[in-house]
Amino acid sequence: MQKNYKIAVIPGDGTGPEVVAEGLKVLKAASKKRGFKLDLHNYDLGGERYKKSGETLPDSVIEELKGFNAIFLGAIGHPDVKPGILEKGILLRLRFELDQYINLRPVKLYPGVETPLKDKGPEHIDFVVVRENTEGLYAGAGGVLKKGTLDEVAVQESINTRKGVERCLRYAFDLCRKRGRAKKLTLCGKTNVLTYAFDLWERAFCQIAKEYPDIKTDYAHVDATCMWMVKNPEWFDVIVTDNMFGDIITDLGAMIQGGMGIAAGGNINPEGVSMFEPIGGSAPKYTGKGEINPLAAISAAMMMIDYLGEEEAAREIEASVIRVISKDLKSLSAGKMGYSTQEVGDLVVKYL
Repeated sequence: MQKNYKIAVIPGDGTGPEVVAEGLKVLKAASKKRGFKLDLHNYDLGGERYKKSGETLPDSVIEELKGFNAIFLGAIGHPDVKPGILEKGILLRLRFELDQYINLRPVKLYPGVETPLKDKGPEHIDFVVVRENTEGLYAGAGGVLKKGTLDEVAVQESINTRKGVERCLRYAFDLCRKRGRAKKLTLCGKTNVLTYAFDLWERAFCQIAKEYPDIKTDYAHVDATCMWMVKNPEWFDVIVTDNMFGDIITDLGAMIQGGMGIAAGGNINPEGVSMFEPIGGSAPKYTGKGEINPLAAISAAMMMIDYLGEEEAAREIEASVIRVISKDLKSLSAGKMGYSTQEVGDLVVKYL
C-alpha cells in the first residue's frame, strides 16, 4: 500500500519561501521515484501575516498542526517586526505547544566543502548534537523589578525537570546506539558553576548510562566542548546538552561543517509532530534575488523523510546533495554558488 504523508508547510519570511520551494521540489521527485505520496498544506505564518492581522500563531492552527505527520519550516524573522515577537510567538510556541523536546542537529562535513579548521576533513567532522528543546532558560521563567531605574533587577531562571532531562538523555543514548559509530555519548554542561541544574543532568546521565553498557560516556564543560569542537572534532560522536548550551554549540557546529548554507535541524517529538528547518535565518537582504543557497532546506527535507521512515529516499537525496557540492557549486555562500537558487534545486533533482 502506498504511504501518504501529511506535511504542513510554513515557508515563513524572507528567503524562506524560496528555499522551501526547492526542498519541496526535491521531495516531490524523491516521492515519485520511491512511490510514496505527499499531502502538502501551506500555512502563511510569519511577519506579513502579523503585520496585517496582529496574529502570530492562532490556537486553531496549533490544533490543526497536531494532525500532521511533520512540519517543514522555511524561516521566521521579518525586518519590520521587532525581534522576539515572531521568534517567541511562532518558533518557541510551536516547540512548547507540540512538545518538540529534542532539537536534533547533525554536524557533518561533506566532501568538497571547505571548513575553517586546518587539516580537518569529512573523516573528522561527523557528529550529532542532541539539545533539550523545551526547558532551561528558554522556558520564560523570571521577571523584572524597577525597570528603567538604577535599581532595576532582571531575573531569568533555568527550569530543568527530571522528566525533561531524562527523556532528552534517553533519546541521546538511543541515537548513539542507532548511529553505531564510535558509540560515545558526551554530556556537555557546566557542573563547576551551575551546580543545581547540572547536578541533576549529571546524576541522571550516570544513572541512565548503566542501562546502556555498550555506550561509552564522558563529560565536558561547555567551554571545553567549544575548544575541542575546533581542535579535535573527531572526538565527538553524540553530544547531549541543555537548551542554552545547545543553541550556542550548534552554531559553532554549523561553521565547522561549512556554514549556514548546509546546516539543517529538526525539532523532534518522538510521540507526536516534529518540525524540520534550515538553521540559517530569513536573510531578508537576499529576498527575491534567487541567490540564496537552498541546500540547508533540502537537507532539512531529507531529515524529515528519513524521520518518517523513508530512509532510502533520504540517502539518495543526501548523495545528490554531495554530488552537487563536489561537482557543480563554486561556493556555498549566497550569490557565489555559480547557480541560482532554483538551478541548485534542479541539479539535486537531476542527480536523483
